[in-house]
Amino acid sequence: MIPNAVDLELLQIVEALLTASPEPLTQARLNQALDQPAPELPAIIAQLQARFQAQDRPVEIVSVAGGYQLVTRPEYRHYLQRMFRKTGRLALSRAALETIAVVAYRQPLTKTDIDQIRGVNCDSVLRSLLEKKLITIKGRDEGVGRPLLYGTTGAFLEAFGLAGLGDLPKLREIEEIMGDGQGPTQLAHAT
Repeated sequence: MIPNAVDLELLQIVEALLTASPEPLTQARLNQALDQPAPELPAIIAQLQARFQAQDRPVEIVSVAGGYQLVTRPEYRHYLQRMFRKTGRLALSRAALETIAVVAYRQPLTKTDIDQIRGVNCDSVLRSLLEKKLITIKGRDEGVGRPLLYGTTGAFLEAFGLAGLGDLPKLREIEEIMGDGQGPTQLAHAT
């Protein structure tokens, strides 16, 4: 289907927004940029993606954190890493990875819950994850002392390339990969 002039202009506007935005483009952000309700973003993205593929462009659009983001195709990543002298990877300690996994699978939960599941005090790890904006305070628990509740953020979804929490691997899949049947079950059954 060849887009008409209005459709072409809208495609170009969305491409410009994707190019300029450091955050995923959502339907709400598109509506705000256009100052009116826009056509459905997934349909626009599908047309843009088809154009990129037909033109063999070095970029593609991915669904991440409830929106869409323009990214370099994997075969060009090496050149960008060399240019910017970066690995493009988020460096997290084993403790941080364990903690973020607990939060991602069990959220919202308190620091005490996290400490009990991990078996160690997680103060410094939680601070680090908060500073990196991978987790956030979601509110307060109704229990004694009304402790803070932690949950993951959109930045977590972006960093791990997830469209939503439903894209997290199932604990059963992790057990199969690990082969020993230990670890994730404890996470699922911890109280």
